[in-house]
Amino acid sequence: MPIGDLRQLPIGNVETRSNFVPAFITSFSFSSLKMFGCLKRSIFSQTFRPGRNVTLPTRRFAGSTSSAHSIDSDQTERAKPKPKATTPLRRSASASLPIRANPTPTRSDIQTVFTLTTAERYLLPKFRAHPNLIHNARPFHESWWFPRWGPKDREGEVFVFANGSFVCWGLGEQDARMFASEVIHRVPGIEVASLKEAETEELEFVTDPTETTRLQGDLIILGQTSTPPTSSDLPSMVFPSESVLSRYAFSQALSRSTALSALEVSLDEYLSSMALLPHSLEKTGKPGLGREALIKKLGQLMKFRQGLNLNRENFSDVPDFYWTEPELEHHFNSLTDALEVKQRTDSVNDKITYAAELQSVLRQLLTESSSHMLELVIIALIAVEVVIALIRDGPELWHMVKGTGSGGKKSAGETDI
Repeated sequence: MPIGDLRQLPIGNVETRSNFVPAFITSFSFSSLKMFGCLKRSIFSQTFRPGRNVTLPTRRFAGSTSSAHSIDSDQTERAKPKPKATTPLRRSASASLPIRANPTPTRSDIQTVFTLTTAERYLLPKFRAHPNLIHNARPFHESWWFPRWGPKDREGEVFVFANGSFVCWGLGEQDARMFASEVIHRVPGIEVASLKEAETEELEFVTDPTETTRLQGDLIILGQTSTPPTSSDLPSMVFPSESVLSRYAFSQALSRSTALSALEVSLDEYLSSMALLPHSLEKTGKPGLGREALIKKLGQLMKFRQGLNLNRENFSDVPDFYWTEPELEHHFNSLTDALEVKQRTDSVNDKITYAAELQSVLRQLLTESSSHMLELVIIALIAVEVVIALIRDGPELWHMVKGTGSGGKKSAGETDI
């Protein structure tokens, strides 16, 4: 019987095994002989009788496979780690590939430098009241420096800055958060305006005494430097003492970037709270905010602008320390430029300017509304005064008007006589 005729046979009335198998093969296209062999053995293991309906487990087979595939896909999707947010520095990552791809005997393994911002400001002098927490830490220019911190098997170095950030060299995110909980949070009053969610920045670095200290792509290379430490009584530290000032300069740039990120997040939340006001003006013709609420919003906006431009630790000026240290200033500027701190600062200023213009319009509307209400009140008071005057002096005025009219008529009569 031709294969085309076998397709006409009903599956429910299979007479022989030899006729049933070709029909089954024709009605279902198999992708491989291996799968066909498995199905064939499964089919022939059953006992077929003439005239008996046969129920094939094809639908159940396909369903179970699809379900298993779906479960595996879900598990794979859940197992994927959440990617970290991209930063401007990642755009130049290709420049570091020659260093990453060509290790040398003098070069260390690639390590992490992790930055965490937990507050708007740190009151660094508070550290002095807790010597049991800071151990061998000491003030270092505009920071507090922990030359050794962490477990013995993975010690690192930490710089804590007054802008609410600290930078960990050789420590990952878990260790950085441990430093925050074991050191920062245990110093009462050191944090000013703690953040709801900490801001982070992660880079990598290597040490190589044969290379020049620099930023290459997204990789910091710590090597030779022409700016040695100014103090000779430095404590024992994890990384080479020759590059401690370079690490400080890179750390200050990183701390400035993460502090700016925290300000950007806070400003975005503020702008989101103001986003419906233009729609309210469009639909109702009213500001949608009372005078007190608007004044509070204005205070928040002024606080943003003050933190961005007017504080000692602002985002525009180069710290005074680098004026006499051109090499360190180059390290600081190279990282701030790579992180686009200036462009981001300008963007934040533009957003603040827009919010200020919006609030200026709302203030004018509230002022006009108040003036209009004041005019209505004055008109109402004048009307009430007129009514009171009419009630009080109305009869007397009426008699005066009536008497004047009678006197005028008598005088006219006397003239006629």
